[in-house]
Amino acid sequence: MAKPVHALGLSLDEAIRFVEDLGERPFRGRQLFSALHQRRVRSFAEITDLPKAFRALLAARAAVSSLALEARYVSADGTRRYLFRTQDGHPVETVFIPEERRDTICFSSQAGCALACDFCLTARLGLRRSLTAGEIVEQIICALNDVYGEASDVPHGTNLVAMGAGEPLLAFEALVKALRIMAAPEGLHIVPRRVTVSTAGIVPRIRQLAEMQDRPHLAISLSAPTDELRDRLMPINRRWPLAELMAACRDFQRSLKPGERLTFEYVMLSGVNDANEHAHQLARLLNQHQLRAKVNLIPHNTAESLPYRPSSDERIEAFQRILEAKGIRAFVRRPRGRDIFAACGQLAARHLSVVSVSNEVRRG
Repeated sequence: MAKPVHALGLSLDEAIRFVEDLGERPFRGRQLFSALHQRRVRSFAEITDLPKAFRALLAARAAVSSLALEARYVSADGTRRYLFRTQDGHPVETVFIPEERRDTICFSSQAGCALACDFCLTARLGLRRSLTAGEIVEQIICALNDVYGEASDVPHGTNLVAMGAGEPLLAFEALVKALRIMAAPEGLHIVPRRVTVSTAGIVPRIRQLAEMQDRPHLAISLSAPTDELRDRLMPINRRWPLAELMAACRDFQRSLKPGERLTFEYVMLSGVNDANEHAHQLARLLNQHQLRAKVNLIPHNTAESLPYRPSSDERIEAFQRILEAKGIRAFVRRPRGRDIFAACGQLAARHLSVVSVSNEVRRG
């Protein structure tokens, strides 16, 4: 028997073709797409503007959900972290960050990650697999429904950040499809200018992203100003060293709109990459390549199993002052949801050993 189609992974055109293949007229596809994405219903039975017999046929041939919610945590600052499990048993984590004017949802593109960044706890999982477009979209819908309720209006806008588990540009096709599905006016209507994709530096995909007319914003996870240090902290640098990465960033810069800047993320690691000389090296790197950039300085999110600690506030402020004196806009990004392991690099922190044990049991 054929595997059910994940309906959330269908674009509007695909939804129309899907219902036509089931013997229905095209307008039923538009109804289906709107119900799933705009009203965010979670079962075909709830789409009461579709005929009952057709709803039963949809339930037999497709699925609205493929992620099982295993745990939900709420931080003292209002941040929410969700642990989902895919149908084939892999962990997926999503973070909802409430803001006064616009919420942010940080979603995962992969279960685990293959890049092995030395300071990131998520990397300890290794890569299980990339997520499908439907699994990406489902994370956002589940988070919105948990906070605001199914089929209810969201009182203000939503930003999306592909900065959860995984390297988004290694799940490129699924990521781009999911973003286009979510941008549709008939659905969630979260447009590309409200989306940021964070990458550790997959150079060919950066250039491919730059060619998209409806592209999202780009953030580069840098965290070191020299090849020697970045090779140690982020092994992806051995494949695409800084000279190649900066060249791709220059190419991407040509696609920037007036006032838009490239974003570089720099995780501050005490005694490792936070010296004054590192700040001077970083400023020279960005200025040498004439990049219109801003730098987010991120205090490392400590985990007991990692040999790193966050830089002190005084050290971060000194680093920031040096960058700004060299003409680089720099901001300190204060982590949210640390108490529930929802901050950058912490996803899978509480479940790492549990996941490993459960997978060993399954393999046994």
